Amino acid sequence: MTMFRVGVIGAGSIARAHLEAYAAHPGVEIIAISDINADRARTVAQEFGASRSYADAHELLAQDDIDGVSVCTWNDSHATWTIAAVEAGKHVLVEKPIARTVAEATAIQDAVRRSDRVVQVGFVRRHSPNCQVLKSFIDAGQLGEMYYAKAGLIRRMGNPGGWFADKEIAGGGPLLDIGIHVLDLAWYLMGCPKAVSVSGNTYEVLGNRANITTMPRYKVSDYDPDKNTVEDMANAVVRFENGASLLLECSYSLHATKDSTAVSVHGTKGGADLEPTLQIATEMHDSVVNITPQISSGTFEMRAGFGNEIANFVGASLGRAESVAPAEHGVEMARILEAVYTSAAEGREIRLD
Repeated sequence: MTMFRVGVIGAGSIARAHLEAYAAHPGVEIIAISDINADRARTVAQEFGASRSYADAHELLAQDDIDGVSVCTWNDSHATWTIAAVEAGKHVLVEKPIARTVAEATAIQDAVRRSDRVVQVGFVRRHSPNCQVLKSFIDAGQLGEMYYAKAGLIRRMGNPGGWFADKEIAGGGPLLDIGIHVLDLAWYLMGCPKAVSVSGNTYEVLGNRANITTMPRYKVSDYDPDKNTVEDMANAVVRFENGASLLLECSYSLHATKDSTAVSVHGTKGGADLEPTLQIATEMHDSVVNITPQISSGTFEMRAGFGNEIANFVGASLGRAESVAPAEHGVEMARILEAVYTSAAEGREIRLD
């Protein structure tokens, strides 16, 4: 069997999820790891059996025995390394968001169009079994035409700090970090309609909430409560050219009674909650009926999601499958998210013509 040979750019926590999935794939060989921290690159390479490590990703991309790469760096270098990888002849799986801005995302799309390489966006939740099952119901027409969706991911306790709290690096706060997950899920289940207008709000009032010491929370190693340039929370209404609409809310800091994840879609024949657990609502014999598919888990499964995502990326790169999350989907997400920030800043609805 011909092995698909991979390199991973970035050796942090999200890279580990990619590497574990690559290592579990029987058709993949992990060749090299790069990270600006040379010691970390070397340690991770040794752990996952890669023969080489680099402090400069340009050296990794110059290797002829690498077919594809995962870009698992900070958001501010997604476009740089994705474009460089495509130009080096590599297939690319780039973590979400595809880029910080529409301009960066479009530059990636232009590079893809000049090449024959696959660029896939790391919308891992599309690959979770609960999403795959619901998508099969929708694709079969059993829920009818999708016309409304709601997506929310609420965290109460503040951002993780470090680069997550730095707008120049991250591009934004919860909207680009976690809100994008549920926004993308709802949009994907709706059939990826083209957005025509966005009205949004962002708020920066609570910050990191470092004064709260009674609840556990994730903090990066360089967490500093005094450094924060991203929003606490955002909300938006997105309208699509087919008349459908989507309501979004997300937060790092909010006076809410609990953390929550919620994704629901509604069609002419039925609707469904994908999160917090998969359940379908429809009509049968003049009665309202709730259907609960019997699957391994009704909620997002991280290991299965990454395993399926890597399998899809490898299959698409080898011409054996169609990418579930092509680059143009990442560009459309960038258009919507940038419009939320613009709408919030200007206090008006933004047209996307």
